[in-house]
This record gives sequence, structure tokens and C-alpha cells, in this order.
Amino acid sequence: MSEPPRGIDPRGPRFAASITSFLLLIDVFLGLSGLSTERGPGTAVETATITQRALDPAFLLLLALALLFSWGVISPRTAPWAVLFRRLVAPRLAPPTELEDPRPPRFAQGVGLAVSAIGLGLHLVGVPWALPIAASLAFVAAFLNAAFGVCLGCGLYLLLQRAGVVGREGTAR
Repeated sequence: MSEPPRGIDPRGPRFAASITSFLLLIDVFLGLSGLSTERGPGTAVETATITQRALDPAFLLLLALALLFSWGVISPRTAPWAVLFRRLVAPRLAPPTELEDPRPPRFAQGVGLAVSAIGLGLHLVGVPWALPIAASLAFVAAFLNAAFGVCLGCGLYLLLQRAGVVGREGTAR
């Protein structure tokens, strides 16, 4: 059995979740007041062109968040919120009392990416409410992590790890 990857400060993902939840909350409000939920002739998402759907402010913000989620999956150390935490926040805090396995938070970023991508895709093909629902689901997960330290994606990772689906190379902490 190989060693699990070096640990990370557990406050970093919570910091990132705080910023992400704030941006997702804005996206939910944009989605609820935008094209995805409008009704009436010629204004509903079903009748809008793909260009109109792609230029919806809620779509653009969720797209930016999806790109940030993918950055967190591909290169978590260079993701903007991680860099911000390491350079500006962490030096002002006491050292962490313990470190956590970086794989569950990275997997959680992938879950956020999947939820966002599904909402974006469904919005582009004209499914009403898809965008604000996807943003709401991602918001709930990010808020639970930020406010209470409950990482739903991390919990899912641990369940999949126990089932032998992911993380076979190391052990859970």
C-alpha cells in the first residue's frame, strides 16, 4: 500500500467554499430572475436562441464557476482560492493542528464541476429551471462546507473509497 498524498490545511477548502457559496448564491438569484425562469411568448428559455441562453448572466457566472471547479480538480495548488488562502489568509492563522487528505476535497471539486456542467448543458438545450436548480444544489454543498465543515463531496468520496471504487492506492484517514 502506498502512502496517501501529503496533507492539506483543512481550513483552505472551507475558505474556498465560502467564496464559492457566495458566488453561487449570486448565481441562484441571477438564475431565478433571468432567462431560465421567465415566462411568456418569446422570453422563455425554450424559445431563446442558443446565443441568448449562452449570454444569460446566470449562465456566464456558472460557467466561470465550473471553470474554477475544473481548475480545482486539475491543479488544486494553483487554483485561485487556494493561492489566495496560502498567501493572504494562512500566514495570519496559527498552523493547523492536523492535516487532511487532499483527495476528498479534490473529488468534491469534481462533483461541483459535474453538477454545474449538467446545469449548463441543460440550460443550453432549453430546459427551464435547470440552471438555478444546479446552482442551488452546488450552493447548498458549498455552504454546508463553508459554514459547518460538512463536505458532501468528501463524504461521497469516502463512501466510494469504502466500496473500492476510488482511492484504492491509499487508506482513508
